[in-house]
Amino acid sequence: MNNRNSSALALLLALLMPLSGCMSVADAVGYDTASLNNEAAKSYTEVVKQAQSRQMIDTTSNTSRRIHAVFNRLKPFANQENRTGVPFDWQMTVVKSNELNAWAMPGGKMMVYTGIVDKLNLSDDEIAAVVGHEMSHALNEHSKKAVGQQVLTGLATSIGGAILQSQTGVSSDTLNLGSGILSEYGINMPFSRSQENEADSGGLYLMAKAGYNPEAALSVWQKMNNVSNNNNALVALTSSHPTNNARMEAIRRQLPQVMPIYEQARRK
Repeated sequence: MNNRNSSALALLLALLMPLSGCMSVADAVGYDTASLNNEAAKSYTEVVKQAQSRQMIDTTSNTSRRIHAVFNRLKPFANQENRTGVPFDWQMTVVKSNELNAWAMPGGKMMVYTGIVDKLNLSDDEIAAVVGHEMSHALNEHSKKAVGQQVLTGLATSIGGAILQSQTGVSSDTLNLGSGILSEYGINMPFSRSQENEADSGGLYLMAKAGYNPEAALSVWQKMNNVSNNNNALVALTSSHPTNNARMEAIRRQLPQVMPIYEQARRK
């Protein structure tokens, strides 16, 4: 990008800043929802191809079947909650890995690592809490908000051609799987505390509507505490993510709102 174009873009963004939020800024520089979802789909295809070439895709294990069953049960309710104006083509890939990870790209392209289910011995309700949380990240367009934020703060390194760096909350060195592609989505950069809380909340509603017990979200974080207790004062002050205990407290506060939804779904 030449200096003239850079100056024009800077002026445009300066005018936009007082008038709109990060989502509108992303739209203004060409990363509207449809474009972002399309670019993410292309990147996702490349990541899946790399996983296939390494024989890491799991389509046959009981763990894989359970993840896909939960995903398919949640999907209609995720579609009902889509307020983006663009239909999502939800896709799930299960990868054989000991990593305790799951993520979603814009437009509903998802990946779950078998380690999070197998190592934590997750029930189907607990799997629904994990998958619903990631679906909620996508539905709330947290990656798109990150694009706008990075443009506004000058953190984005490119504005043309390739997708701007955004976030999905997965470690960038996870298996080195698609590391170049995934770095475009800022996978090494976690979501904010407010976005994590929003995803937790949205995930509770999704799982409740699908007939999964929202109380299982508590036990997921209790199990996470057993393998990675992040509840010390330093983490509470400095981490971009809420502590596990803070998540559980927020979930407990929301349970009275979502449990009747779950009970109604169970009766159906």
